[in-house]
Amino acid sequence: MSDDAGVDSDITSVPVLSDIPTPTEATTTDTDVDPATAPSDVNGCVVWHRKHLRTADHRALANAVADADIICPLFVFDPTFYDNDGLACDARIRFLHEAVDSLNQLYENSPTQSITHQASASHDYLAEETPVEPQQIQSITGEYQISADSDSGSDSTSNTPLKTNNSESDTIQSSPRASEYSSGLTVGYGDPVDILSHFVDRGWSILTMETPTSRYGKRRDTRAQSVCGDALRFISGDGLIRDAEWSRANWKNHITEWLSAEQHTPEWSGNTTQLTIPTGITPSVVEKTHKINPAKKMVPTGTHRAATTQLRAFVDQIGSYPSNISAPQDARTGTSGLSPYFNFGLLSIRQVHQYVNNNTPECRGRRMFTSRLIWNCHYNQKLADWAGWTDRAVNPAFEEFNADRHNPALVDAWKHGQTGFPMVDASMRCLRETGWLNFRMRAMCVSIFTHILQQPWWIGADWFHHHLIDSDVGINYTQWQSQAGLIGKPSQRVYNPRKQVRDHDSDGEWITKWVPELSDLPAQHFPRPERTPLAVQSECNVIIGDDYPRPVVDFDARRETFWSRYERRRPEAARELARPEIAKRASFSGGYDAAQAIAQRYAVDESDNEADNIQLSFSEITTIDTNSDSTGENTPAINELNDTAHTVPDSSMTLQKSVISIPTGTGDYAGEPSPDDREAVSNAVDLSTTDKTGDSSNDNINTDRSTETDEQTTIEGFM
Repeated sequence: MSDDAGVDSDITSVPVLSDIPTPTEATTTDTDVDPATAPSDVNGCVVWHRKHLRTADHRALANAVADADIICPLFVFDPTFYDNDGLACDARIRFLHEAVDSLNQLYENSPTQSITHQASASHDYLAEETPVEPQQIQSITGEYQISADSDSGSDSTSNTPLKTNNSESDTIQSSPRASEYSSGLTVGYGDPVDILSHFVDRGWSILTMETPTSRYGKRRDTRAQSVCGDALRFISGDGLIRDAEWSRANWKNHITEWLSAEQHTPEWSGNTTQLTIPTGITPSVVEKTHKINPAKKMVPTGTHRAATTQLRAFVDQIGSYPSNISAPQDARTGTSGLSPYFNFGLLSIRQVHQYVNNNTPECRGRRMFTSRLIWNCHYNQKLADWAGWTDRAVNPAFEEFNADRHNPALVDAWKHGQTGFPMVDASMRCLRETGWLNFRMRAMCVSIFTHILQQPWWIGADWFHHHLIDSDVGINYTQWQSQAGLIGKPSQRVYNPRKQVRDHDSDGEWITKWVPELSDLPAQHFPRPERTPLAVQSECNVIIGDDYPRPVVDFDARRETFWSRYERRRPEAARELARPEIAKRASFSGGYDAAQAIAQRYAVDESDNEADNIQLSFSEITTIDTNSDSTGENTPAINELNDTAHTVPDSSMTLQKSVISIPTGTGDYAGEPSPDDREAVSNAVDLSTTDKTGDSSNDNINTDRSTETDEQTTIEGFM
C-alpha cells in the first residue's frame, strides 16, 4: 500500500471497544479459571502488523511472545489507503490482501494455546452495513486466496463506513469454508489509531515494527504514539540505524554484521497464549466494499508459500543472474522476483541473505545479488534518516526543479508509452499492464522524464509508486531523486534510450511485445524509427507519425539544455551540501567531511556573477525566451514539436508558448544504485575487479563523449 493518504476521523472502526476483552478477561474465556480469582496483572500485548507481514525474523513478535502472558496479533485495513490519494493500483492492493490472508493462516497454525473472543457488537454492525459472507477459494497450492470475481468500479472514498449496498441479486455465493472463516489474526477496519486506543483502554500494550515511512504513514505513527503514549512501542528490527547523530558512521560494517546475525525468531511454546477476535472483516469483504478489480497481468501471488517457492527457484539459477539483470526480457524471469515480498515483509532481507549464502556456492551471481540486498537497506536508511524524500528535493538548490517546464502533454506521452522512443514506450506500457519493470529500464525512464522531457520529478515518482507492485517508498522516491540528480553530488547519469535498444533489445523482442505497432518494421530501425526510409515504411505499412509517434522532443538538444540548466545550480547545490542538516539527509557514507569536500571544490564565491561563468548550449542560445525567470533558466523551445505527429490518449501535444501550469501536490527492487550512492555500499561486499568493470549494469561512465553511441553520459564533478 501507499504511504499517501489523508486522515478521516469519521470512519467507523471495528472491532468496537465492547468487543475487546481485558487481558485478564481473555485468559479466563473458555477456561476453568474463575474470573473472580484470576490475577489482575495479566500482561497482554497486541502485535500490530503493518508492513512486516510475517511471523519469522520479526522482533516485535519475538519480544511479545517472550514477555507477554497473552498476545493478540492485529492487522487493520485503513480505508484512507483506498481513496484517490492512496497511490496504490488495485493489483498491489490485491497482493496485500493475499498477504494478510496468508499471515492469518500462519497464526491459525501457530503452536500456541488459542483463545477466541466472539465480537458480537462488531458482527451486529457488519450485519447492518455489510450483508456479505467472506469469500475464499482454495488454490491448487492449498493456500487460501482472494477470489477474482469482485465487482468492477472505482475505489470508494475514505469517508464512508464499511458497506457494499448489495441487492439480493448481488448476494455472494460463499465457498464451504467461507461461512466458517477461521482466524488466527485479529483483523480490523477503520482508523488504526482509534482501534489501538481501544486496546490500550482495555489494558493492552502494543508492539509494532518500526518502518521507514513518510506522508500519511508518518503522521499516523506520530498520532498513534501521541494517543497511546507509553503503551505503544515501535521496535527497530530491520537493521537500520535510528536516533544517531550521524547514521552513516560505520554503516557498512553495521549492516553486514546485522545481516549475518541471528534472526529474531519467536520462541513459541505450549504456554504461549494467543487471542483472536473474529470481527467479520476479511480481505474479500474489503475488496467488495472498495470495488477492487485488478486489471494487471503476470502479477505474483502474495502468499508466504509463493515467496519461498520463488526464492528457491531463484537460488537454483543464481549463477546466471549477472547476465539477466539488464535486458528487460531476460530480467523478467532471470532476476529474483522477490521485491514485492520484501516490500510487504513476507520475507525479511536478512532471511533471504542468509538463505542465499547458505544454499549457493560462492560465485559472481551470489555476490551481485547479496550486494543488492544491502542496497535495499541503504535506500531505506535514507528514508529513515529523512522522511521528506517523497515531497521535497533533498538538496534545496533543486527544489521545484523543472516545475516551470511542466507540460501535461509530455507527461501523458511518457505515462502512456507514446514518446517516440521505443525502449521507453515499451517500458512504460509494461509498467502499466504488469506493475513490473527491471531496474535498468526504471532508471532509463526516470532519466528521460527528468533530463530529456524535463518534467517535475515528483509527478513521475508518484506514477511509478501507483503502478509498481513492489513499490517500496524508501526505494522508489530516493531512487527517483538520485537518478534525477537532486542530491547534488558530483556525478549524474543521463541515459540514451537508443543505445539501450542496441545493447539490450537488438532483435526487438521486448519492443515488439509492448509496442506491437512496430512489429513489421525491421529491427535495425528500432533505435530511431523516425529515420526509417519512407520506402521501407511504405513497404512494411508502418508509417512513423501515423502508426507510431515521432519523438516528442529532440533528444540531443534536450540533453544539452538539461546539462546547461543543471550547471547553473552547481554552486548553490555545493554550498547547500556544506550545511550539516543537508549533508545528513543526503546520507553521505563519508560523513560531513565528504560533504564539505564537495562544497569546497565546487562552490564558487558568492560575489561572482554566476551567469558570467556559465556557457550556454547552442540549443539554449537559439531558444531564449525574454520572459525567463530570476534563476536564469529559460522556458522550453516552443517550436520543438511543431512538425511532430502524436497519438497520446486524451491529450493535446502542442506546447504552449507561455509557461504551462506549475503542478501542485506532493512530490526497486533495488538494483544498481546511481553514482551518488555507489560509495555507500561499494565496500559492503567483496566484489572482484571483473565484477566492477565487467558488469553490464554499471552505467557510471566518467566521460562525456557526446555521441549517440554512448549508453548514457555523465556530468562528473559538475564539469
